[in-house]
Amino acid sequence: MRKLCRGNEQRAFIGKLTRRSRSPRLTGTVFSLSKHLSRRQTRDAMEVSATYLLQLLMNGLMLGLIYALIAVGLALIFGVLEVINFAHGELLMLGGYAMALTLPLVGLSYWPSLLVAVIVTSLVGVVLYEVFLRHIGQKEFERSILTTLGISMILLYGMQYLFTATPMMVDTAYGFDGVQIGSIRITLTRLIAGALSVAAFTGLYCLLRFTQFGRAMRAIAQNREAALMVGIKPRHVARNAVALAAALCGLAGAALAPIQLLHPAMGQAMIFKAFALVVIGGLGNMTGAVVVAIALGMIESWIGGFFSIVWQEGAIFVIMIVAVLLRPDGLFKRGSMRVG
Repeated sequence: MRKLCRGNEQRAFIGKLTRRSRSPRLTGTVFSLSKHLSRRQTRDAMEVSATYLLQLLMNGLMLGLIYALIAVGLALIFGVLEVINFAHGELLMLGGYAMALTLPLVGLSYWPSLLVAVIVTSLVGVVLYEVFLRHIGQKEFERSILTTLGISMILLYGMQYLFTATPMMVDTAYGFDGVQIGSIRITLTRLIAGALSVAAFTGLYCLLRFTQFGRAMRAIAQNREAALMVGIKPRHVARNAVALAAALCGLAGAALAPIQLLHPAMGQAMIFKAFALVVIGGLGNMTGAVVVAIALGMIESWIGGFFSIVWQEGAIFVIMIVAVLLRPDGLFKRGSMRVG
């Protein structure tokens, strides 16, 4: 931008010189200089735009990977239990607070705090299933909505009572350190969050494809009666699925805590966004949820880079409405690995 401002000043000076000059030779020299500056100014503008777009792309990719962690957990619970867990956003918030409360105890060390956050949210998921979710039948859709909304309100206002609604900033040992890739800079916390998301997706894929635990989960999701006939226990599988989904959500919350402000209502905005991602990808389809989350993270970043935050927040729901109108079953209903 400084180059552009300097270029504008030089062009103004050349314009004054041209108007005052009466010599044809001097006028030709001034015209050549003006043409050279114009080409250089255009080249600088193109470099700035390309760098800016790439920076937005990388930010959106990291954000989309975190969104995908949340959406995958939601799709996993729906695939196995056929329950839309509206308390999923609060599990994200609990992961963030577990990270924030553990960091001072371990000397701002990132990794132990992250592990604690994942374990805590996983245990909360087990408790939620044993106390509430296991009593909800497969056909009790309205009851599942009311129950999970009630859990969401209890967790939200409970945390607000304990820690107030004042947003918190979470500082880690990495601070604002970052890596430079060409002209693009990415903070270490964003880079680690993206890498953790990719590692979590890879581990989840291997778990569902190649382990007995994953096969049992897919069997319950596809045909509960047939799974019962071969000795699979639905309660154990469902409890493990909720614990796994809560752990993924806790990981997302812990990874997100050093990137944005932490407050008790942060899960409320995220759950509706994650729900929209799951609907667009196809209910219960984890592959669809991941692809759509990454794509919409990048779209959201680009919109936020050029327009106000109002358009950024509303864009995802506009896309959801259009997607549902065009494809009511979601974009990835067929042809990919489904849990449900």
